[in-house]
Amino acid sequence: QGQVVESGGGLVQAGGSLRLSCTASGRTFSRLTMAWFRQAPEKEREFVIASNWGGGSTVYADSVKGRFTISRDNAENTVYLQMNDLRPEDTAVYYCAARYLPITTSPVGHRTDFDYWGQGTQVTVSS
Repeated sequence: QGQVVESGGGLVQAGGSLRLSCTASGRTFSRLTMAWFRQAPEKEREFVIASNWGGGSTVYADSVKGRFTISRDNAENTVYLQMNDLRPEDTAVYYCAARYLPITTSPVGHRTDFDYWGQGTQVTVSS
């Protein structure tokens, strides 16, 4: 059975940066569409960013455009979320998600759009 595992969360001051990592095992990683979602306390899980397997298509939530980027190393089965200019409202548990459908064929904005999930990693941004 495959797994999706996140790492790299932590506490950072507003304006700072963090990089999260997500490693997928047991699957053909290079063909996976990878995404990041986040969930703040008492809020719904919300979409952050998604990347096609070839990196040719990327979708961003408006709230993170210009600040967050996604990259992937298919050789290492790992996708990264680089978060810059962090704000207190970015505080949440961040989840890595994966599926085989490419971005161009199916929506990516809801948690039900993805099949495989990590356990989450906490990101806290202090003001």
